[in-house]
Amino acid sequence: MAQENGNSQLELRPLDIERGERLLYRLTEFGRLLWEAGLNIGPRKLLDLAETLNDIDLTNKDDFYYTLKCCLLTRHEQEPVFDQLYHYYWFVRDNPNQKKPDKNGTVKREERPLRLPPSERKRLAEHLNTPEPRKDMRTEMRETERRAQKDRYDDEEEDDTGSPQGTAYSAIEMLRKKDFENYSWDEMQEAKRLMAAMRWNLGMRPTRRKTPARKGSYPDMRRLVRRNLKYGAEMIELTWREIKRKPRPLVIICDISGSMSLYSRLLLHFIHTISNGLMNVEAFVFGTRLTRITRQLKKRDVDDAVRDVSKAVQDWSGGTRIGDAIHEFNHRWSRRVLGHGAVVLIISDGWDRGEAGMLQVEMDRLQHSCHRLIWLNPLLGSPDYRPLTIGMKTALPFIDNFLPAHNLDSLISLGNILASIDDSRPARDAYSRRKAVEAWSKRKI
Repeated sequence: MAQENGNSQLELRPLDIERGERLLYRLTEFGRLLWEAGLNIGPRKLLDLAETLNDIDLTNKDDFYYTLKCCLLTRHEQEPVFDQLYHYYWFVRDNPNQKKPDKNGTVKREERPLRLPPSERKRLAEHLNTPEPRKDMRTEMRETERRAQKDRYDDEEEDDTGSPQGTAYSAIEMLRKKDFENYSWDEMQEAKRLMAAMRWNLGMRPTRRKTPARKGSYPDMRRLVRRNLKYGAEMIELTWREIKRKPRPLVIICDISGSMSLYSRLLLHFIHTISNGLMNVEAFVFGTRLTRITRQLKKRDVDDAVRDVSKAVQDWSGGTRIGDAIHEFNHRWSRRVLGHGAVVLIISDGWDRGEAGMLQVEMDRLQHSCHRLIWLNPLLGSPDYRPLTIGMKTALPFIDNFLPAHNLDSLISLGNILASIDDSRPARDAYSRRKAVEAWSKRKI
């Protein structure tokens, strides 16, 4: 009798069974969505997830989110894709016009569209029974860049009514001026191709050695004696030497925190292009800690290099501590990589959670250790941007060149500045620093 009462207590109502089956169906559909986006989600993970849900409170949204995240993900670089798809499937898809407030009662801004390949977006739209995001989207991705170029040339040959060269030039001009943040998938691939075609040239530095020259400032005594032996040691033919010059080393320190997530991967392609185009380049990334990625960027294929960087970095899309990262660079790496008049390139938006005092001290030390300190800020491309954050205001007095990095034109301008670096250093006295800060603080909007 007691056993019968125990079995009756375990029996579920038909409504509970229906809700459980609906939840399992939704979880399976969500797993299918993750699989369509490229994540390795199989039946085994979904079975483990279904068993784990028995041990949590399903009415708690945070517990439900972290349970799905722990059971379905295996690598930390999958988190951005998972977060976007989770928000889309469980909140936006069923209520596309409803904006949910957060804990403080404020409504979050509209989410940006997912940056998936065209073929993946089409299969995703078919899977969710929704219209395609873009009507002019191609049915499948380009197999190779060579085939894409061949198709483009064929289209230009068939079109006799217009001006294909003018149209292509106009499209490239628009792409060069467009912000990286607003790129579609196809535009991002085209931007990577244009970046790979860039040729970089860094300013030359004088060395302690001398090289033979037709006209120089120093006589080459060995060649002078050897060449004039045929004249009976009379000094008739003169030979000269000049100071030998080499390219300056370049050190790149890139911010990969959460506030830079829309720019980080494309800027890594940019860093890979520079690393393979110049001889002596050292690359670092930082969020809450500093990571050297020079070895990973040595790979010739840019996608493999970026994939290795993602595996090596532990704090991708996390917080930002610029002062701590530069402190670690100054005390661990500066004596190894800042010799021979190196140029330091920092890429960051200036959002910092660290101490302003440490950032000031380390920026001062870094500026005195390098030949030129250049800061690239993606937000600087906006006409109404002003450096009002604590991190940016603290670092600004120690920056020699403050430049934007939001589109291809800004990167081309950076290349021209790097090529024009000479032996002279910019003014770094207190008066020049104060004038630079005042100029940016009074920038007209």
